[in-house]
Amino acid sequence: MWDKLFERQLDSIVREGRLVVHMPDGRTLAFGDSAAEPVVIHVHDPALIRKLVLNAELHLGEGYMDEAFTIEGDDLHGLLTLALKNLQRIEDEGREMWHRRIVGGLRTALRRFAQHNPVGRAQRNVAHHYDLSGELYRLFLDEDMQYSCAYFTRPDMTLEEAQAAKKHHIAKKLLIEPGHRVLDIGCGWGGMGLTLARDHGAEVVGVTLSSEQHQVANRRAVEAGLQDRVKFLLQDYRNVTDSFDRIVSVGMFEHVGAPHYREFFRHLRRMLKPDGVALLHTIGRVTPPGATNPWITRYIFPGGYVPAMSEVMAAIEKEGLIVTDIEVLRLHYAETLRHWHDRFMANVDRVREIYDDRFCRMWRYYLVASELTFRHYGQVVFQFQIARKQDAVPLTRDYLYREAAATPAEPAAGAEGGAREGTRGGAKGRRKSPSKPRSRRRSRQPEQV
Repeated sequence: MWDKLFERQLDSIVREGRLVVHMPDGRTLAFGDSAAEPVVIHVHDPALIRKLVLNAELHLGEGYMDEAFTIEGDDLHGLLTLALKNLQRIEDEGREMWHRRIVGGLRTALRRFAQHNPVGRAQRNVAHHYDLSGELYRLFLDEDMQYSCAYFTRPDMTLEEAQAAKKHHIAKKLLIEPGHRVLDIGCGWGGMGLTLARDHGAEVVGVTLSSEQHQVANRRAVEAGLQDRVKFLLQDYRNVTDSFDRIVSVGMFEHVGAPHYREFFRHLRRMLKPDGVALLHTIGRVTPPGATNPWITRYIFPGGYVPAMSEVMAAIEKEGLIVTDIEVLRLHYAETLRHWHDRFMANVDRVREIYDDRFCRMWRYYLVASELTFRHYGQVVFQFQIARKQDAVPLTRDYLYREAAATPAEPAAGAEGGAREGTRGGAKGRRKSPSKPRSRRRSRQPEQV
């Protein structure tokens, strides 16, 4: 029975590309365009067929980790590209298999419980992912340990250049002046906070729930001689009591959970000074609200969720904050993940020494599935610039793209609305008061966090 259902499902799904499946009983099944180059898989565990019929989002990843099936040439990119493109086509055609609709509806209905992240549980969820071996992350991230979407202003950028461009872009949106107090919510290994202190003269407080990141970030501050201007705390942002001129949060909001969105922005408003500016950088979905892929929840980001823009905006509006700018970065994260995957695979033998083969396959599946979800299945990155006052930022957004002509030691001439900034080496002062106006689809399941 399960073999028949499996065959019927694949026949209904695969139209673009070609999939060849060697079954455990020796049969060979083929689906899709006979003229296309095939992706060929061998199913070794008969139990996998039933599991894929009932919950492919979970068991495809598990099957790859456990070698319940293998792909000729280990062409994981090919298999997941074929799967995601065909699932996208089915949704574009307005049809979806009945059991996927039911399971998806149940996951969405139950997400209030799955994403309930009070302080203690939030710390456990963070530890699951970020308290892995620090060496693991050094093997595939850039030199500054930026574990979030880079910003590719040129397609030929290195990962280091693109991550530096990301920090530069965010710093411009924050309109930081020397001496500003900045809160970095979810500070990671400290790269953003150290950059804002070193290059822009800020005084930074970073908070994280990862003990590994906390130790590394503070060590880096000492090594950089910035310990008097940067302080990293092992603390939940909800327990921060100070107020700040600027607040930045990069790659942390995905761990907040939809039930806590209003709580997040309530605390942000409390901590942000009346004329302050905040920048929220988060993965997002282009579809309506949904639920998290169950494989991601189990193995990568427990409690995590990628929001729809409508969910974020509703929470911001209800907490008395003003969105002053929104930018959608579409394929930047796909390129970032491609770099991460290539670096990971170049060092996979060392990762295997730290962990084992199963971990390596799990991490590779995570990186590849994430990249291809950004390329083919409607994930993007949102950057929300947020304030408490209408005139907290310049009247237009020209300041984001006007590079200063002067060196860091000389203020850039003619920069409007608080946009005076040095070149990459740092920033000089900005006017304290930016210019004021002179006159009056359905939800989907397989996303990565």
